[in-house]
Amino acid sequence: MIYLDNAATTLQKPPGVIDAVIQAMTSMGNASRGTHASSLEASRIVYQARVRLARLFGCARADHVVFTANSTQALNTVITGLIRPGDHVITTDLEHNSVLRPLYRLKREAAVKLSFVRSDTKGRLYMDDFRRLIRPSTSAIISTHASNLTGNLVDLVTIGAIAQEAGIPFVVDASQTAGIFPVHMQEMGIDALCFTGHKGLMGPQGTGGLCLREGLKLRPLLVGGTGVNSYEESQPDSMPARLEAGTLNTHGIAGLAAGVDFIETTGQSVIREHEQRLMRQFVAGLKDIPGVRIYGDFSDRERAAIVALNLADLDSGEVSDELAQRYEIATRPGAHCAPRLHRALGTDRTGAVRFSFSWYNTETEVRRALEALKEISESMRD
Repeated sequence: MIYLDNAATTLQKPPGVIDAVIQAMTSMGNASRGTHASSLEASRIVYQARVRLARLFGCARADHVVFTANSTQALNTVITGLIRPGDHVITTDLEHNSVLRPLYRLKREAAVKLSFVRSDTKGRLYMDDFRRLIRPSTSAIISTHASNLTGNLVDLVTIGAIAQEAGIPFVVDASQTAGIFPVHMQEMGIDALCFTGHKGLMGPQGTGGLCLREGLKLRPLLVGGTGVNSYEESQPDSMPARLEAGTLNTHGIAGLAAGVDFIETTGQSVIREHEQRLMRQFVAGLKDIPGVRIYGDFSDRERAAIVALNLADLDSGEVSDELAQRYEIATRPGAHCAPRLHRALGTDRTGAVRFSFSWYNTETEVRRALEALKEISESMRD
């Protein structure tokens, strides 16, 4: 199988990630739940993972790296912990449902007001909207770093400066960029960074987290056991225990730490340039295939290695199924949990076929994908 669905999850993992998970499953106890060797070893691995991630993301304090099951849980933790009834929130048309649905629920249940920064027909944001939409009651600006549909990058530095000037917390969804693009919280003015472990960070599924600016206090999404302050009726105030109720996925976190090690050893820029090269090769080849429509901004600016397209008037699910069944090429059709952007692009009825590339893809695989699309296009004409 040729796997070109890395925006959903990276299928191929570095060998060190697999080895780390296996070792953890055979040797580690419950972190922060004992003083015996297996518990202490688990605690050590979890702490080292916090340190690595804090360094990678420019988070000032390792104890403000909080582990969750995925970016959806991280975003829910920040959104529900930060926004209060009657508040106003600014977000964008590019967002995934992991941002939209928590906000829509707060709109229904807590009278939270929402404003959306608009997207044009290439999936580019009208950046002036961020400043224009600010109100006295605005309590957060929430933006993705890269669209999971078009791959367009968002200018976080500009948004962070606007948020800092207005004294508004800036929340970033880095699901599609963590591990691939440089993200530095302090330099970009990010107050809360949410990430998943199983995509660009090349870790196991069931891992993710959030990094918080010191002083930004959230109401916990979950409360329960932490291994500390067990006689208190309330969740501890200290970080990260305040936001980490229950047993951590230590086995997964060990794999995530190994993924970060692989990225640091290989080099973020090396990984990113490889993915960009494959994506550009793919886009160049699409120009020779009749009936292909590509969505997004493919100018010279940097972007995530994602290409969404449609083939003539064929349904995206039909094309993706043909690629999978006839050519063993894995892609993602449909709405991609990004309903507002599909409406902006005019693809809300057809969806789109998404190709997404990673470190483990090759130029040969790109050529085979192009050949498959060309054959489908020719058979459609026949």
